[in-house]
Formats: sequence, structure tokens, C-alpha cells
Amino acid sequence: MRAISIERTRRTVIDETTSPRASFSLTLLRTTSLGRPDMTFLPGDYCMLARTGKSGLAWTGKTMRYDIVIRGGTVFDGGGSPGERADVAIREGRIAAVAPALSGDASRAIDAEGLAVAPGFIDIKTHSDFTLPINPRAESKVRQGVTTEIVGHCGFSVAPCLPGKVELLKGYLAPSAPWLPFRELDFPEYLDTFPATSVNAGMLVGHNTLRLMVMGMEERAPTNGELGRMSGLLEEALSAGALGMSSGLFTAPGSYAKPEEMVALGRVLKRHDALYFTHLRDESNGVLEALEEAIDLGETCGIHVQVVHFKCSGTDNWGKVSKALAMLEAARQRGVAVDCDAYPYTAGSNPLKNILPQWVQAGGVGTMLERLKLHETRARIRADIAAHGLNNWGRIESWDAVRISITPNLPQFAGRTIAQLAAERGKDPVIEDKGATRVLVTSISEDDVRELIRSPKALVGSDGNCVATTGVTSQGMPHPRFYGTFPRVLGRYAHEEKLVPLELAIHKMTGATAQALKLADRGYLREGMRADVTVFDPADFMDRATYENPHQYPSGARTTVIVNGAVVVDAARHTGALPGKVLRRTAEGVVQ
Repeated sequence: MRAISIERTRRTVIDETTSPRASFSLTLLRTTSLGRPDMTFLPGDYCMLARTGKSGLAWTGKTMRYDIVIRGGTVFDGGGSPGERADVAIREGRIAAVAPALSGDASRAIDAEGLAVAPGFIDIKTHSDFTLPINPRAESKVRQGVTTEIVGHCGFSVAPCLPGKVELLKGYLAPSAPWLPFRELDFPEYLDTFPATSVNAGMLVGHNTLRLMVMGMEERAPTNGELGRMSGLLEEALSAGALGMSSGLFTAPGSYAKPEEMVALGRVLKRHDALYFTHLRDESNGVLEALEEAIDLGETCGIHVQVVHFKCSGTDNWGKVSKALAMLEAARQRGVAVDCDAYPYTAGSNPLKNILPQWVQAGGVGTMLERLKLHETRARIRADIAAHGLNNWGRIESWDAVRISITPNLPQFAGRTIAQLAAERGKDPVIEDKGATRVLVTSISEDDVRELIRSPKALVGSDGNCVATTGVTSQGMPHPRFYGTFPRVLGRYAHEEKLVPLELAIHKMTGATAQALKLADRGYLREGMRADVTVFDPADFMDRATYENPHQYPSGARTTVIVNGAVVVDAARHTGALPGKVLRRTAEGVVQ
């Protein structure tokens, strides 16, 4: 096979066939093999120029034909610069050109006059692996402009699922994935058989899942053999293309892991140049210490750390975000690769069982449910919560701050608060719903939310599943972030309140996120990149989902979303297209 190199040059070409003669300034690529020039051409095939010997280049007369041209919009390229009026051309799934007043024909022209044209938004923190297989159109995400989702977070992944472990994993993930069918499969098979969807998906392998497969819910350190088995499963997942590993160190069994266990697995990540995503061990009273633990792991192992859905939860911890951001910046100055992301809401979401003290959850769901039937257990729980607040969430103002979100076995309770249920029924939904209840917890300061949105270093992630207003995923009362995260940042905080410039808000959910994830060819509107594009009206792109009525798509009658060159959302309507790709980390550490 011949070795081929490519040289990029600028050349002015005169078209002698027009009157007056037209002058074009073109970017030309010249391929060279065996030291000899072969051919010079314009990326996107606007024209083909054949080498004709000493006379140089001859015009072949081939006119460009694009698949799509987006005309007249304000283009934000994802790099953080202010938008500029330009056209964007797409051909064969990639950006062919970005320039003012592009010439050439197109199969489809999109009028973007008065609209923003941006790279497709990258949702760095999601749990859509629980819903994409049953909701492949990903309506709630693509209608927000999301074109790529990173899944498998908080230590929870649906693979690997070893022989004989299906019911164990299904029971463990019931509050998060009540409708998902589980089966035995290894991570390579998981990636190979993931269904076609409307979004790109990059997969993480969950530390909790690894521990569950090897040790069950054992509350102890792993033996050398068990740690070796976890490391082997992690190696297999990374070799298959997993982007990295996630942890949920506040949730059993991940909470049983000591720093030494995480360092051993971190060294596996280092060997593969893979990423580490962590739900901190504590996001409330011990949040700063937990953040230091994550930074130490990154520094010790030399790996990139992503602190996901960062928050300082509980009234006693409001105002600590400034200190946390300073800690992250100090770590970066020391050479530690560390980022964080956050969602723009004051409430979070968790299985109801997880807000109970850690000791209550020991031994798994079945053991926990039996324990909760005991009067002395319930009295001890009340005392613990009175003294320390909710596990991982801290002190809340009242039980009115905890709202039932999804409860598969008691759907009539969705939307009610714990205070309401306690007053009306005097029964415990944790027991009645067999531990599958999921709740929303209002425990975050609006001032802290705003500080994270202002920060150039805090990325945007929904922490939400892709759902829809119809079908099985329309059940319950999910967090409004499932439908509204990205338009809430852009419409409310950037456009309306001017809290952050629009170009910075877009950068935080496109180019900056692509850099953190090591995406090779996404996150920017630049020639040669994958054609993931979101077109929206900044004045008409607002979240409408609320805690009381969450199943609402954002406003935006002219919103158009393109994934890998295919139109998925056309003027706010889903086209049914499923052009998404499974993204894989390569041996070089980049993601394609």
C-alpha cells in the first residue's frame, strides 16, 4: 500500500467561462504518494482539479452539490467565539464548508435567517442507556438540540451482566430502569448490539456494576482475586471501546470501595488512556473532602477526572461552590486533568432508598425491606436524618422538598410529596413499592446553580434519561431536566437573564465538552467535522417542563437538529430518522 500525505493550501482560481471572470479563493488539498503530486481537490468536492503537468491545474467543471446548506444563520462554531453570519454546507455526513454566501447546489436548503446555528449539543452526563433501547427516537433529548449522549454513569451500567446475574442486576437497577429488559451479555456484545437511535451514544462501564458482578453487595474490601476479576472486566470493556469508567461512591456497593480499590482500577484506565467519571462519595456535608478524593485519584493515576452533576446539597452547604471551583482550578494548575458538569435546577433525583442512611441499605434491597419493617430501625433512621440530613443530600427544609417521581408499583403516588403521603396514609412507600420508588429532592441553592452556569469551566449535563410524551417512558413524573436542561441554560440564563454570553453557553455544551471527552470529530462547526448541528431561535428556545408537569418539550417552532448529516428534528418535528452511532474510544485514546 502506498503512503499518502495531504498538503493543505490556499489558491485563487479564475473561472474563464464567466463574464466578467469570477475569482474564487479556495482551500485545496493535494495528495502526494511516493514523493509525487497526484491530485489537488477542494474538500467537499466543490470542484476537482486534475494535475496536467508543468502547466499546473486545469478546471474540470464539476460543480459542487451539497446534501444540505443552512443559509443565513448566525454561526457559533463551538470554540467560544461570538457568532458570525455564515452558511454551513453538509455533504456525506460531514461539514463540507462554513463561509458567508456559499455557492453551489444542495438537495435541501434550510433558511436560518434570525437563527443560531451551533454544533449539536453533547450531553456529557445521562442515564439514557436505561431508555434508548425502548425509546430510540430520544425525543426529549433531540428536541433540546442534543445529538450525543454519554451513558453508563454513577457506577450504573447495564453491561457486563454475567451468567446467572440477570436478576441481581435487574433488581439493583429497578428504580432507574424499571422498563428495561436485562440479559446476559459482555461489554463487547453490548456495544455491537446496541440498537439504532436518533443520537450518538458513548458508553461507560460502571464500577458499581463491576463490583456487583464480582462481589454482590458485600460490604468489605475485595480480595486480590476479586480485584483482579473487576480489573479484567474493565480491561475487556475498554478494549471494546468504552470511553471509561464511572463510579457512584455514595451508593452501595460502590460506597464500600476504599481509595486503594479505586486507585487500582484507575491504573487500568491509565493504561488505556481512558476517562474517569465520578458521582462523588458525598455531595452534601462532606462535599469538599469528597472532591479532594476525586482530585487525588486523578493526580495519583494520571487520568482525566470528570466530576458529574456537581452540587453542594443541603442548606448547611449552600455557598461552598466557590470553594469547590477554586479547588478544581488549583488542581488544574498542578497539571491534574479535572472537569465538572452541572444541571440548571435546584432539585436532584435519586432512588428513595438511597437517601436513607448507608447502614439501612447494606445487604441489598431484600434485606433493606425486611429491616425497614422493624420499629427500632425506623426510629434510628429518624434520629440519623434529624442529626445529619438525608444521605448524600444533607439537610432539607421539610419533607415537602421530597417529591415522588417514578414509582412502578404505585403509579398513583407520582407527583406527591413524602409529607403529603405521610399525612394521608401513614405508610412507607419504600416498602410498598419494593424499593423501586424514585424521588426528586429540592436541596440546592439557586445562587450555586447560577455560579456554575457562569463558570467557563463547568460543563452542562442533564443527568436525565431520554423519554417522550407518549409510550412507556411517558409514565411517572420525571425530573424536568429530562426535557429542559439545554434550553433552560440557553433560553433563560443566557438569552433572557444575560447571566452568561450565548457563545460561552454553547461552548460549554459543545467544544469544551468534546475536548473533555476527547471526541475526535464532533463539537465544532468546522470543515471536516461530523455534521451534528442544532439550529434554534435564541428568543424562542425555552424549557417548558416543570416539576408539576414535566412531560413538555421546549419551545422553538423553528428548531432543526441534524445528526451525522441526517435531519432528525425538522421545524420542531421528529422525522423518525435514527442516524446515531455508537462512539468508541480508540487505542490512541480518542473517541470516534
